[in-house]
Amino acid sequence: LIVDDDPSVTETFCRVLQLEGFTVYSALSPTGGLELASDKLPDAIILDLRMPILSGVRFLELLPERPALAHTPVAIVTGDYFIDHGTTSQIEALGASVRFKPIWTDDLVTLARGLMAA
Repeated sequence: LIVDDDPSVTETFCRVLQLEGFTVYSALSPTGGLELASDKLPDAIILDLRMPILSGVRFLELLPERPALAHTPVAIVTGDYFIDHGTTSQIEALGASVRFKPIWTDDLVTLARGLMAA
């Protein structure tokens, strides 16, 4: 599952991963992502950090409230290079990793495969 409020990012990530044989779902909002995740039960989630209404961190906090998703591996892929140490620590404590945009095609595929193996 790809959750990012930027349609071009979501579309690009989906296309790249679909070409690699992944079944990919996408949502343009964190609330839509939580609903879709509850419905589809994805094997992994790639999530943006800065989104309106709910941040990626808040998404991570809400995920365990849905028991079927509590152990779903998540990676945050963000263009925000100025994440403070507190936020990074919180993301890691919530079980997610952080990568930065732009992300190369090979790195995105490697990330997805790594999440699926987790």
